[in-house]
Amino acid sequence: MEKNISKETLKLLLEMQQNEVTEHAVYLNLAKFVKKEDDKKVLIRIAKEEYAHAKILEKYTNKKLKPNKFKVLKFFVLSFIFGYTFVIKIMEGGEKDAEYIYSKIVEEVPDAKKIAFEEDEHEKNLIDILDEERLKYVGSMVLGLSDALVEISGTLAGLSFALQNNRLVALSGIITGISATLSMASSEYLSAKADGDKNAFKSSSYTGIMYLITVTLLILPYLIYPNNHYLYALITMLCIVVFIIFFFTYYISVAKSLPFKKRFLEMAGISLTVAGISFLVGLLVKQFLGIDI
Repeated sequence: MEKNISKETLKLLLEMQQNEVTEHAVYLNLAKFVKKEDDKKVLIRIAKEEYAHAKILEKYTNKKLKPNKFKVLKFFVLSFIFGYTFVIKIMEGGEKDAEYIYSKIVEEVPDAKKIAFEEDEHEKNLIDILDEERLKYVGSMVLGLSDALVEISGTLAGLSFALQNNRLVALSGIITGISATLSMASSEYLSAKADGDKNAFKSSSYTGIMYLITVTLLILPYLIYPNNHYLYALITMLCIVVFIIFFFTYYISVAKSLPFKKRFLEMAGISLTVAGISFLVGLLVKQFLGIDI
């Protein structure tokens, strides 16, 4: 360790060294599961840079650190669910903090300037090269998700007061959901085909899958709660709507580097407004027709 390094700086160096060696392991781990050879090379190159940074910091700390196994596992699970681009974006999101830390310790650690520069320039360029298939179909995924959220949540909200029976609402929702899934997937396929998209089937598959998953999650409360607890089922369903919107918007925001708050509020506002209107329509129709179930 260098003589003029303070205890505070040494502590920071150990933290940064731990991050670098962990990220090295994460990138190598991801590279093993990436199909595209070009993407695999990119991940390996990033891993080598992270390892080089860790070795530089090791000269100052005089300690050899091992990767944080929990973080490596966590990022692997996230990459399996959301894709490796999402994980890399999350990891690189913390680079601004790292750059700031490195810039503060340049006087005591001259190599910090070089590391900060590489973190800022090289890794951003490498990440831009990454091109994951599922991100190409974000539009199709958003179409299936948003349409299901608005249409099915509105339908279930309206039926909740019209029928006031969870099993009947669930039955109606299942029939409507399956029909709408097939209709939406077919429409997306024909639309993509008309536009000359060679991957029209994949595009429609993403739309249909997202629609079906959303429908399943929204109907679930009506199958769990007792028949007469339709208000509980409705409230739970609306909470699921907000959660799905938050979850998916966060994914898109991170993976595509888009603003989160505006997109989340817009999508949540539309879905909940439609559900509220449908809820009132169901109540009015029930009163107007004099139906008592």
